[in-house]
Amino acid sequence: MALVELRNVSKIYRLGEEEIRALDDVTTDIAEGEFISIIGPSGSGKSTLMHILGCLDSPTKGTIRLDGVMIHGASSRQLAAIRNQKIGFVFQFFNLLPKLTVLQNVELPMIYSGVSGKERRDRSMAALESVGMANRAKHRPSQLSGGQQQRAAIARALVNSPKIVFADEPTGNLDSHTGEAILSLFRKLSTEGRTIVLVTHDPEIAAVTPRRIEIRDGRIAEKIDLTLAGLDRAAAPGGPAAGAEA
Repeated sequence: MALVELRNVSKIYRLGEEEIRALDDVTTDIAEGEFISIIGPSGSGKSTLMHILGCLDSPTKGTIRLDGVMIHGASSRQLAAIRNQKIGFVFQFFNLLPKLTVLQNVELPMIYSGVSGKERRDRSMAALESVGMANRAKHRPSQLSGGQQQRAAIARALVNSPKIVFADEPTGNLDSHTGEAILSLFRKLSTEGRTIVLVTHDPEIAAVTPRRIEIRDGRIAEKIDLTLAGLDRAAAPGGPAAGAEA
């Protein structure tokens, strides 16, 4: 069974008598441990798809199963609990709280889960270690580079051991060299068995993932699986250089 199953999912907005289909009858699966990208131009529906996959929004029609649980009819409270327990998010602008240290930022998801202070610290330090940021635990975001802030945000996304991580334009606020280093980190996390979904408009970024789903006008226009073509993720065109650091 797939980790995520979408069946005939639509998201419809109504402006007066006009009907806008942000998503139109989308069906797809995401396997556990898969590293994929969702790609499309602005307004294509890719962000709407991520919001529904990430339990930030609910579909107008269709069904969604995450980790064996049907979630399309869940209440706002239930969706919040699912997000906290099963989903990690990484965004373009990092979303770190400026008055908190890196360690305190990473601890935040566990505060909402009722985790004890010692366990929060231990798990946060382990997450920071996994992204090469343990030596910056006491720094505040303003003392970090853009790449370091994004690494801290990735640690925060990982700290609750989510079933799936969504990264929405994770290199969009970084220079090209730093962006390549962040993509290399996602590839490393993927080899460790993490399920990761990159959401992007950039074909070069999407090319680092073995599978790509292209969204246009609210529909899946194309699914590309590089593994079926005999290509691995390291050989994908536009893949980040090995050993790059941020």
